[in-house]
Amino acid sequence: MVGDIYKTNFISDKTALKFKGNSITYGQMDQMVLAYASYLKKAGLKVGDKVVLSCLNAPEFIYSYFGTVRNGAVIVPINLLLTMEEIAYVVKNSEAKFMIMHPLILQKAKLTREAVEKALEITLIVLDEEFNQQISAVSKEGFEDFSDENAISTFLYTSGTTGKQKAAMLTHKNLVVNSKQCTAALHAKQDDIYMCVLPMFHVFAFTACILMPLYSGATISILESFQPKEVIETLLKDEITVFMGVPSMYVVLLEAGKKDISFPKLRLAVSGGAALPVEIYRQARQIMRLPIVEGYGLTEASPAVSFNPPDGVQKEGSIGLPLPGVECKIIDDNERELPEGEVGELAVRGDNVMLGYYNEPEATISTLMNGWLHTGDLAKMDEDGYIYIVDRKKDMVIVAGLNVYPREVEEVIYQFPKVKEAAVIGLADKLRGEYVKVFVVLKEGEECHSKELLRFMKEKLAAYKLPRHIEFVSSLPKNSTGKIMKRILKEQQEAGRK
Repeated sequence: MVGDIYKTNFISDKTALKFKGNSITYGQMDQMVLAYASYLKKAGLKVGDKVVLSCLNAPEFIYSYFGTVRNGAVIVPINLLLTMEEIAYVVKNSEAKFMIMHPLILQKAKLTREAVEKALEITLIVLDEEFNQQISAVSKEGFEDFSDENAISTFLYTSGTTGKQKAAMLTHKNLVVNSKQCTAALHAKQDDIYMCVLPMFHVFAFTACILMPLYSGATISILESFQPKEVIETLLKDEITVFMGVPSMYVVLLEAGKKDISFPKLRLAVSGGAALPVEIYRQARQIMRLPIVEGYGLTEASPAVSFNPPDGVQKEGSIGLPLPGVECKIIDDNERELPEGEVGELAVRGDNVMLGYYNEPEATISTLMNGWLHTGDLAKMDEDGYIYIVDRKKDMVIVAGLNVYPREVEEVIYQFPKVKEAAVIGLADKLRGEYVKVFVVLKEGEECHSKELLRFMKEKLAAYKLPRHIEFVSSLPKNSTGKIMKRILKEQQEAGRK
């Protein structure tokens, strides 16, 4: 479909994509990708050139992505919420020569093509009506596909939850291998119908909601954004069999489940992007009558590392077993592998692991040590090889020399029936080093005093793990995939104390 590198099990007249009432077959999609690739080549795109992509969830994202990499160029998908200053950083940092942009993004930003090209010093391609006319007339004759699987396919900028963004360099092989690993682990089928509501620029969506289904010859139903009513209607109308989401999406879907709405065709629900609270997992099994398969990944691993086996033993609170071809171990600060049950840093090795960070040799060396990707996540492994994420290494709070893992505290808070969402951070304390602060979003219509929640927590947590402050808020800051941005909470608190 997209050259020798991306071979799929597709049937030309089978539906590949559904979008806004339209169906696009594999054959039609392949022709559109070839047209985009031919257009970009005629526009001067060369092997190794960087192309920034700013596009909504739409077939055009897929055409642009594959049309770029089919030329041997490097695609750089970006978050749609970035400001012009942030986009300029990505353009400069990646040394991009071209940018592809959906016209709605230009309109929303109240910008013109000329203004963007001048500000970014880049060739801008707008996916507007004029472009569509040029695409329909472009000659595809004689186009030769790029076929070096070890070449860089994609720059994906790390989410920036812990600081400066870096471009993870993923090869064609990284992404294709990971899609095959996911296909095997999740038993992907040709007759599956996936929903892609996660933002396509995010690697979780691209590998799990695009590459994997296309590799297995399945169908993808595309939604532009997560609107609960539309998601529920599409789950039913398009008879979705596989749903990929982040924990905050399942919180919303559970509310629908409580209204006796069921999804009879849904065979698999996968949670990733952030830790799934155990209480949400339990409620999902009870209300949706469908186990949520929790997995784990990170941008630097293309991204999937592990899943709980859909047809095997699923352990609550665990991210499951490593994917086929992926090795995992728990290490201490001296690189020594730890025995089962002990907490250390999760290290990963496999053909899905990135080449490194673009123009960041020091960060690359410190992250890819001795052939292993150091994830920065604290974890432990049980006697059966199941992995449990304890917390982010950088998120750990040290209270009077004692380690407090925010996720452990959050798991307890989620058990309190009035709580919808929670986030735990550590703040500086002159006497004890750090102290614990909790931010809580209550369920609609609920009221709660901090003393009530604290009494509940005291029964389940040691005194040093208890929060000094509990703040009730209407919402928590999140990135585009629904991950709670604790860094923002911490920065706001620190700024307020100055």
